[in-house]
Amino acid sequence: MVPPLVLDIDGTLTDAQSRLDPRAFDVLPSWDAPVILATGKAFPYPVSLCHYLGLPETVIAENGGVVLVDGDVTFAGDREAAQAAADEFTARGGDLGWGAADTVNRWRETEIAVNLDADEALLRTVADEFDLEVIDTGFAYHVKSHGVEKGVGLEHVCETMSYDPEDFVAVGDSENDASTFRVVGQSYAVANADDVAKAAADEVLAQSYMDGTLSVLDALRE
Repeated sequence: MVPPLVLDIDGTLTDAQSRLDPRAFDVLPSWDAPVILATGKAFPYPVSLCHYLGLPETVIAENGGVVLVDGDVTFAGDREAAQAAADEFTARGGDLGWGAADTVNRWRETEIAVNLDADEALLRTVADEFDLEVIDTGFAYHVKSHGVEKGVGLEHVCETMSYDPEDFVAVGDSENDASTFRVVGQSYAVANADDVAKAAADEVLAQSYMDGTLSVLDALRE
């Protein structure tokens, strides 16, 4: 039997250009155990991906800020504080970096994401003033409440689904995956992962992006 999976999306199911690797459609819909998508993206993104993959909608979004399991959505984190920090950041000359439409944050419910081209030092200073933290996922800076993590979200999923987090195998690439790596039974960082993820993982893979992820899934099916 294959184990249940908790998989990051960007950098893990994608290629180096942030495009979803089409091989995800070959392996994930037929995986004979739960597959949980855990991402820093806003809630609609992983839900949509589940839909197109034909997977049950069980997701951890916004770095643990939004969790959907068994048809129930729960929230963690102070979106109003994150928005206030973002407003203060821009008032001091910062730029969120997404343009007027800001499709990155438009549907975000528990945090604010800021483009990596932004003034990181200023952003962290402002976040501290609002008792918030900033994490760098490699795709954006996320301004969020302390203690909101993917790993905590997975523990909630497991309580609902009657699994133990140690039953899961995790693959990821970023510091926001480290909390997941700490609670699962086996964890893998793809070769393109940041130093925090690599340090937290049980194993660092030789291959990057979806190539690395597939190397794990192929081995689990043997």
